[in-house]
This record gives sequence, C-alpha cells and structure tokens, in this order.
Amino acid sequence: MDYSLEKLRLIIEKYDGIASLEQLQKEGLTRILIYAYLNDGVLKKEAHGKYSITDWQPDEYKIIQCRSDKIVFSHATALFLHGISDKVPHTLDITVPQGDNVSRIKKDCINANFHYCKSELWELGLMQIVTPQGFTVNTYDLERCICDIIRDKKNIDTQIFVQAIREYFIHNCKSRKIIKYSKVMNIEDKVRTYMEVLQA
Repeated sequence: MDYSLEKLRLIIEKYDGIASLEQLQKEGLTRILIYAYLNDGVLKKEAHGKYSITDWQPDEYKIIQCRSDKIVFSHATALFLHGISDKVPHTLDITVPQGDNVSRIKKDCINANFHYCKSELWELGLMQIVTPQGFTVNTYDLERCICDIIRDKKNIDTQIFVQAIREYFIHNCKSRKIIKYSKVMNIEDKVRTYMEVLQA
C-alpha cells in the first residue's frame, strides 16, 4: 500500500498536483482503485473529474483554474501574479466572458470576485503565467491589467491602484500596445491622461 501511495503521489505531482480521471486511468489506475483511494480519504475531489492528494496543499489558483478554461485571473490578482503589486490577494479577481454560466463555480469560490466582459474582449491580452507555487494559469498581460483597473477604478484598492499605475507608466509602459487596448476598451482619454502626467 505504501508503494502504491508513493506511486500515486508521483502521478499527481506529474500533473501539477491535480489529475483528471482520464489522466489517472492513463497512468494505469483503475476506476475501482481510484474510488477506493477516495473512500479511504487518500484522494480528494477538487472539481468534477479532478483529484488531488488529501494531505497535500495544492495551489489555490490551479484549483480554481481547473474548473474552467474560461477563467482568467485579472485586476489586482493579475497585478500580484505579474509582481506589480506586493499585496497578496485575499479575494481573487476572476474575469469570464458574459453569458458563461459560472454559478456553480461562484458558489464554491466564496473568496473570488467575478468580473464579466464582452466575449470579443475576453481574449484581449490573454496569456499564461506561473503562480508562486510554480503552476501555470490564465491571466492578462500588464497592458490589459492596467486598462481593467483604470476602467474599474472605483472598485480597486487605492494603494494597489496607485502602485500599479506608477510602476507601469514610469517603468514598464509599452505606449503603442496600451493605447491600442485602450481604444478597444473605450478608455483612451483616461490612459493618455495617466501617460502625460506620469511620463512628463
């Protein structure tokens, strides 16, 4: 049993701490063995058809990401992942396309703040980033993050907003790219104002 458990750990780690039923079966585990591990409390269900080791603390970002490919970490959470904010987010900002049914995910993720955007804007600036625990998740690039917090300024922590705006426009600004994004998101005047003030 110890050998099987150690083998199971190696398999789960191979899939970044969360493996699907198909992946476990591909590695040679039968459904009966998987259900036995679940019943014994060795495995735990993280989402539909997704499993992790019970005594292992998987990445919170990875757990939420495995619920849907449409989940993108955004706003203050994305700024933290990019290293632009040093404030560890207690509430995770997540953007999904309008019309996507995420009611079950929202119910399970009580520490998440969901943002909705038009489906044609959902992919703007979409990229992948490595979390502090070393897992890959969806996020937006810096230009999209800055546009998001400018557009949603009244709902952003003032300290996070000021730090991110100053850091971006003084040290990391890609003028053409952020102007292009701002036009698409109808906030070009606001973005140009920050650029003029902070780059003067």
